[in-house]
Amino acid sequence: MPNETTRGSLNMETETNTLLDSRVPSGPLEDKWENHKFSMKLVNPNNKRKFDVIVVGTGLAGASAAASLGELGYKVKAFTFHDSPRRAHSIAAQGGINAAKNYKNDGDSVYRLFYDTIKGGDYRSREANVHRLAEVSTNIIDQATAQGVPFAREYGGLLDNRSFGGAQVSRTFYARGQTGQQLLLGAYSAMMRQVSAGSVELHTRSELLDVVTKDGKACGIVTRDLLSGEVSAHSAHAVVLATGGYGNVYFLSTNAMMSNVTAAWRAHRRGAFFANPCYTQIHPTCIPASDDFQSKLTLMSESLRNDGRIWVPDAFDDSRPAHEIPENERDYYLETKYPAFGNLVPRDVASRNAKNVVDQGHGVGPLKNGVYLDFAAAVERDGQDAISAKYGNLFDMYESITGENPYEVPMRIYPAIHYTMGGVWVDYNLMTTIPGLYAIGEANFSDHGANRLGASALMQGLADGYFVLPYTIGDGLADQLGNPAVSTDDPVFTNAVSAIEDETAKWLSINGTRSVDYFHRELGRLVWDHIGMSRNKEGLEKAISEISALKEEFYSDVRVLGSADTLNLSLEKAGRVSDFFELAELMAHDALKREESCGGHFREEHQTPEGEAQRDDEGFAHVAAWEWNGAGSLQTRHVEQLDFENVTLTQRSYK
Repeated sequence: MPNETTRGSLNMETETNTLLDSRVPSGPLEDKWENHKFSMKLVNPNNKRKFDVIVVGTGLAGASAAASLGELGYKVKAFTFHDSPRRAHSIAAQGGINAAKNYKNDGDSVYRLFYDTIKGGDYRSREANVHRLAEVSTNIIDQATAQGVPFAREYGGLLDNRSFGGAQVSRTFYARGQTGQQLLLGAYSAMMRQVSAGSVELHTRSELLDVVTKDGKACGIVTRDLLSGEVSAHSAHAVVLATGGYGNVYFLSTNAMMSNVTAAWRAHRRGAFFANPCYTQIHPTCIPASDDFQSKLTLMSESLRNDGRIWVPDAFDDSRPAHEIPENERDYYLETKYPAFGNLVPRDVASRNAKNVVDQGHGVGPLKNGVYLDFAAAVERDGQDAISAKYGNLFDMYESITGENPYEVPMRIYPAIHYTMGGVWVDYNLMTTIPGLYAIGEANFSDHGANRLGASALMQGLADGYFVLPYTIGDGLADQLGNPAVSTDDPVFTNAVSAIEDETAKWLSINGTRSVDYFHRELGRLVWDHIGMSRNKEGLEKAISEISALKEEFYSDVRVLGSADTLNLSLEKAGRVSDFFELAELMAHDALKREESCGGHFREEHQTPEGEAQRDDEGFAHVAAWEWNGAGSLQTRHVEQLDFENVTLTQRSYK
């Protein structure tokens, strides 16, 4: 909302000693989930049909959750702002999905996947959640294969695996370079089966604009029909947010251009704590920006680092084409610096090193803003047909965008925003601090700590949707048996609908001089410059000041054309960008408060002599979860202490 009475600058200096209860069950790590499933309250099959559940978002997490809950017998309403669930951003995932099957017999196990994920996240995630993720990973592959997902297979017919960053085993299952799309088609098919059966009611082109609560509990949502402009209320016994991450706060990212933070942020304004917003992931293999007017960046799968070698010229500002630079004048900097993992170091490590060599003047390409990813050795070793079988669609996509044939010349890559590890705080049951409101997949903060390993996003989304939430939601619903859902005629709904209609009218009445996209681009530059791959105190303080000033200009000078009663992209964007402004302020405050470097949060003041992230385990081995206290009010920083009973906190090393 553009008026200062409802949206003021965020001032977040309040500290608190409040410790959040993650509700992690007691007992040995390997037994926690199985014992918890037995100890939770159940809803018997005949009673499940008495409960209404809303699922917002129909990507991998949302579609799998809606399908599973519908199959169990709950009455589900699924909402997406796309014209089809198949357009969810999950389809953009290319390289694969991790699972501890150990098909390669190379030493993998549930514990090793757990350990690699904890270490990859720089020891900033819950042990219990990560071990549960590793446990159910094997079930995901069985489920997807039964649905017909066409995973790659070896010559003998067994499912194939390849390696990803941060691991020394091959545990990544893949469908060429289209893994996300194929998995989403499986989840979509399962959900549409329930739509046909009548247990899931699908609402397309509907965007969540508010979460409704009564007596402190979630009881429904308010949506806007993106085609007609109609604002409507929907009631349920429980609400599930599966709305993805907030990477588009940077404007330029690999995310789909409609991806946004609005659902999560509106829940935050209603009382859901927002955790670790400064934990954002930079993906090391993206096509570099070609000019200042670009509106999106394109991902090149991390799987390419299996066979591609990353290098830059030794010489400063070398403009020679790659084929004219001899081997002895090339710097394969990851292979040199990290011999044990080479080009398959975790994403945060690969990204920072790419930034360093480009900043030092060794960048390649017309704008000197990239590094090379070279497949010459792989093509010579295995042949072009073998490389094409693995990565053909990715090579074709690269050539169609750049006009360069990667079979003949190296790809040019550079890091870009790709994923967000921060998100809505949830307990072990995936419930937020609002009873009855759940968050799953990338929308929550729970499993990846300060850095996500490659091929783990699909794993978490499907784990939450297929195998975790269907158990835990029953524990929350059991005590509501016999209670009807709150009527949409209740004042909590009518007041929420009126507030959204008032907000819409205010956007249309400003009649300023600049477009929403102008402000989004300017905000993105500020966030990238100061809360991007590296941060420092001076830059973060500058970001807080400049974001606040730009936000006030946005509220007074944005121009939203059109009307409220029809398709209006400018109106949609205005609300989303308004939420991005508030989120960006919180990101800067969170990064400023966290006086350490860990994973994707790299404070320049806190690094080892070798330039690696230096944690402060005594001061910051915790989750920071922020509580909204009203626009312009002091925000409260709550803490969930992270206890490590099964791994030893050490300085990460991939050398």
